[in-house]
Amino acid sequence: MEPFRIKSVEPIPFPTAAQRRNSLAQAGFNLFRVPARQVTVDLLTDSGTAAMSAAQWSAVFSGDESYAGARSYEGFEAVVRELTGMPEVIPVHQGRAAERILFGALLRPGEISVANTHFDTTAASVTAAGAPCVDLPCCVDSTDEFGGNIDLEGLERVLRGPERVRCVVLTVTDNAGGGQPVSPANLAEVRRLCAPRGITVLLDASRFAENAYLVTRRDPEWARTSIPDVVRAMFDLADGCFASLKKDGLANTGGLIALRDTALARDCRDRLIEVEGFPTYGGLAGRDLEALTQGLREVVDPRYLEYRAESASWFAGQLEAAGFPVLRPTGCHAVYVDAAALLPHIPAAELPATALANALYLAGAVRVTDLGTLVFGGPDPEGGPDRPAPREWVRFALPRRVYTRNHLEYVAGIAAQVAAKATALSGYRILEQARTLRHFTAVLAPLGEPVPFEH
Repeated sequence: MEPFRIKSVEPIPFPTAAQRRNSLAQAGFNLFRVPARQVTVDLLTDSGTAAMSAAQWSAVFSGDESYAGARSYEGFEAVVRELTGMPEVIPVHQGRAAERILFGALLRPGEISVANTHFDTTAASVTAAGAPCVDLPCCVDSTDEFGGNIDLEGLERVLRGPERVRCVVLTVTDNAGGGQPVSPANLAEVRRLCAPRGITVLLDASRFAENAYLVTRRDPEWARTSIPDVVRAMFDLADGCFASLKKDGLANTGGLIALRDTALARDCRDRLIEVEGFPTYGGLAGRDLEALTQGLREVVDPRYLEYRAESASWFAGQLEAAGFPVLRPTGCHAVYVDAAALLPHIPAAELPATALANALYLAGAVRVTDLGTLVFGGPDPEGGPDRPAPREWVRFALPRRVYTRNHLEYVAGIAAQVAAKATALSGYRILEQARTLRHFTAVLAPLGEPVPFEH
């Protein structure tokens, strides 16, 4: 059961079938553009959607809103140093601000960033710095218990090549790779390969606590180690990290950069002052820093993390029973469904992950995320068809401490309706798209008549 009691509730909307059809059409068939007031169960993202605890709300009232040197920063700095062991702590308003500042300071045009998988905003920031992204997942469709690991043989080949590798990024857990964890052994090997070459090892630590919990469950060597000790052991193998604290910070806004390199931290702070604010608030209110400080203490609670992991595994079983092909083993923050396997009649160019996500909304106002070609594909520079994504996944993200079993059983019921009509679903084409991160604002059009859902 949930290791908490609910003290505050919010009513949720139940739009009719006609309202759902109208909302999706007005949004250009892009779920990011659908108003939240037209969504019943929102599994679009686990970012910034957490329910804060009573202790966090209490901490909000003690926020020090001083512009410079606020007491709230001191508490935030102390807890981040305790978790990471890194002396340079820089708050920012969210993860993509951390990415843009850090990679802008670290990378030079032509240098390479290598990762287990760069997530969408990470890749955008690396590209903006003039650096190519190289993704080396251990296996595209791995069912390994540490499916987030980087391909070490591939990394060695890249490091021996002529290109200048500036940094290696390990996303823990690997969001683009099915929410799978990275093992300490894999990170240690990355460190061994990179340290003699002067290559910076970074963690995208947005889900650091969930990664640590999965390590204790899947690696016998770490089974009796406390969560904070696993967290610290992994940070000790890195030169720095960046994070969206809208995930494992258990708060609705916030992010950070933490580093060992004083000179790099100084450059990051200079850039932060230009776009975020003074270095002791980084675009956040003092009350936000207080909520984050408390959230970072709460997130390493093993009972909370056990509930998180077991909820994801149980929910995956419900979706499997509904007829959806699910990625196993599950991580903590989401369940991933293989849209290409469910909809083999829709080619990648016609966006099968988009088709499945939109069908779930039309069937029952369930909003999920397309992680297929719309997100990880892209236009061919030679003018040909879109590059397909390596996977056509739909992510059912689980907001922290928000939805109960009944809500997720409702989602599974909607999934069963969609699975029953899977062969009748058709794809989509892109009418308008931005140059980068197109999935947030793209306008789409269906290639066939919508399947009727009357729930």
